Amino acid sequence: MLYPELFKQLESVRWDMDKDIPWDKFDPALLSEEQAQTIKMNAITEWSALPATEMFLRDNRNDSDFSAFMSIWFFEEQKHSLVLIEYLKRFRPDLVPTEQELHEVRFEFEPAPALETLMLHFCGEIRLNHWYRRAAEWHTEPVIKHIYTTLSQDEARHGGAYLRYMKRAINNFGNEARAAFAKVGVLMASARRTAQALHPTNLHVNKALFPRDTIQSRLPNPEWLEHWLDTQIKFDAVWETKVVERILHNMSLLMDRSFKTVQELNRFRKEVQATLGGGTTPAPGAA
Repeated sequence: MLYPELFKQLESVRWDMDKDIPWDKFDPALLSEEQAQTIKMNAITEWSALPATEMFLRDNRNDSDFSAFMSIWFFEEQKHSLVLIEYLKRFRPDLVPTEQELHEVRFEFEPAPALETLMLHFCGEIRLNHWYRRAAEWHTEPVIKHIYTTLSQDEARHGGAYLRYMKRAINNFGNEARAAFAKVGVLMASARRTAQALHPTNLHVNKALFPRDTIQSRLPNPEWLEHWLDTQIKFDAVWETKVVERILHNMSLLMDRSFKTVQELNRFRKEVQATLGGGTTPAPGAA
């Protein structure tokens, strides 16, 4: 089991909201209105760890090890929402999300292949790590800069934990796992070819609720994410390339084969899929 070891590792570096956040360094002159509004949107988005955890537990009923790890992931992700809400309570109480605004992002995700979902969230942690690093640079107020840096480090650790479960899956399921990971890897590393940000909170997950079946679509401002990325933190091609490189680097380690481009990963996906007798249907976003 991986859960006991991951528990010890993550417990040893867990930060304390009262002791490790420099609340006394707050400078009101350095927090703009638009910056404060983005903190509210991120606080609500982080609350979506709740329905994601419900999905993980439902779709991994046969995997008690991974399901137990969800207790760590859920706690830490939910704390991300909590620390952003605490920041607003202290310094912009008028922007604290209402309970209803938080509850809006709790809805049922349709069942999906567990291996593909694992890879999707692994890539999501990589992307969020980079988004929050960029957010920490964009913000000017020192306390929120510290908070975003702290959250970005958590997301990197979560990605590392997911990677451990992906390695275990390859040991257990071989090419079935390789095919699932490569398929989603091609999709998530092809963001430059899509009209929307590729992150679990921005993907459609319940056809019956379309178009309000993404986390972002249920925020008070559904257009917020694209504006935050493009205009505010300016998550440009340079930063997107960093995300793609991290995905490809980790896929190279996982598959014991070098992938320099998304096209190389897609060719590998086709090779592995062929061994399963499933043809070579292109992955979404693949060339």
